[in-house]
Amino acid sequence: MPSLDTPPVVTSTVKWRFPAVHPEGRKYVAIALGLTLLATIVTKVLFWPFVGLAIWVATFFRDPVRTTPQGEGLIVAPADGLVTMIQRVAIPRELVADLGAAPLVRVSIFMSVFDVHINRTPIAGTIRQVVYISGKFLNADLDKASDENERQHFVVQGRDGRRIGFTQIAGLVARRILGFVKPGDMVVAGQRIGLIRFGSRVDVYLPDDCAPQVTLGQRSIAGETVIGRVGGVAITGIAQ
Repeated sequence: MPSLDTPPVVTSTVKWRFPAVHPEGRKYVAIALGLTLLATIVTKVLFWPFVGLAIWVATFFRDPVRTTPQGEGLIVAPADGLVTMIQRVAIPRELVADLGAAPLVRVSIFMSVFDVHINRTPIAGTIRQVVYISGKFLNADLDKASDENERQHFVVQGRDGRRIGFTQIAGLVARRILGFVKPGDMVVAGQRIGLIRFGSRVDVYLPDDCAPQVTLGQRSIAGETVIGRVGGVAITGIAQ
């Protein structure tokens, strides 16, 4: 009989697997495969370039499983990508009714064409609003893209009443913003709420009692990286 002091043996059953392709991307993968077949019929020289294209399309629409950290007061990243801006800014007018008119700290995450483009909600709660705005397709890394580009705003209210606003922003290549939720929907932290096709940006507006937990140049993982903490100590400077 094993000793009571002997730690239990844990056998891992977790295995790596290729991420699934999101349903929104399957038609594009099918198109890429069709082009590959057509190119092969025309000339075999084009086979490998088109195979590479098909693999890239499947990779772009990959939808990996994410494990969202649990805990009170955590705000997780809504997007994979590079943290390019952390600064106090004026609130978009579409969000003033829910977030107030006072400037808030905005964390901007830039997604390249190689990042996962499934976006997730930063907190659990109820979707209060979803507002789509048509606009330009400027470089999403520019500050003015928040006000001029095609974009879609979300506001989610947590069980504690705290509201978090975040925005999907189209870029130079992005030409379609999709939302998977509507006002009144209940969501859990890290739940899939939308998709932006082919490179863009997501902005998150942190309430004043939430301290940023990321630094400029850091890479975030949607649904996993903690970007804000209620009552926490900021680990980075904030541009005023």
